[in-house]
Amino acid sequence: MYGRVLMSMLVIALTASWTLAQSQSENTKRGERVFQQHCVGCHGTTGDGLGADIKELIVPPANFLAPKIRARTDRELYLAIKQGVLFSPMHGWADRLSEQEIRDVLNYIRTFAPFSPLG
Repeated sequence: MYGRVLMSMLVIALTASWTLAQSQSENTKRGERVFQQHCVGCHGTTGDGLGADIKELIVPPANFLAPKIRARTDRELYLAIKQGVLFSPMHGWADRLSEQEIRDVLNYIRTFAPFSPLG
């Protein structure tokens, strides 16, 4: 009896993690497309903040590779994408991107700039 329950729980856990990994991969690909379309001009192709449009900006865009930016939580980055950043050229994207697209871009950013708390 307990063996079947344990085996069922194991199968569910493995299936759920595989499904989540597949979904995460799709979200990251969609996020990359949105990033390439809307973000590369300022943040650059590698997220270093050295995009082609920065010569027009007074305040430099975020360098996602910098420790202080990588230390920001997903929630902080999500809000920066959605609402913008005060006193910077980073405007909010809530009126142009769906909630899912914002999450997808965040997932893509985390592929090259994983969360790393300052310590």
